[in-house]
Amino acid sequence: MFTGIVQGTAEVIHIDEKEKFRTHVLALPEELLTGLNLGASVAHNGCCLTVTKIEGNQVSFDLMQETLKVTNLGEINTGDRVNVERAARFGDDIGGHSMSGHIITTAEISQIIKTANNCQIWIKIPLALKKYIFTKGYIGIDGISLTVGDIIEDRFSINLIPETLTRTNLAWRTESDRLNIEVDPQTQAIVDTVERVLAERNQ
Repeated sequence: MFTGIVQGTAEVIHIDEKEKFRTHVLALPEELLTGLNLGASVAHNGCCLTVTKIEGNQVSFDLMQETLKVTNLGEINTGDRVNVERAARFGDDIGGHSMSGHIITTAEISQIIKTANNCQIWIKIPLALKKYIFTKGYIGIDGISLTVGDIIEDRFSINLIPETLTRTNLAWRTESDRLNIEVDPQTQAIVDTVERVLAERNQ
């Protein structure tokens, strides 16, 4: 489980590309290495990946075909930085919202509006997810727990404070970039349950 409070970004220093398979090697910040072991879970842009090798601050993760297909991690190049979060532990503060690290799909940035102290990003709503996205509802964007701002037709907005821009890779995202999306699992469960109950009543 993750909280959606990104702990920083890490540079991808090496990519081992194979057929429908990748290994990413990240240079993890020192503060994220404490207690890190093989098999541990670390979210990359919100996608839960497993540690497969540790050599100093260089940590390796394998990405299977499904991960490359569903997420934006297949578009990552050496030198890019990804949002990282260690798995939550019992007793940790949940500053964001509960997230599984299972990305459902990606969505394209349609517009970025920057002012002196704020940044608003408009994102195209994937049709399959429209029923799960509500104004003021939670959503995971590249692993960041955020609140949905406005919804206009097939787009929704998120509003970023300077701290979020400093801590995450959204500061250098541009229009047409694709972001990993995880809808709030509680919202998804409620919507799916209501749909199922209504369908059963109408039979």
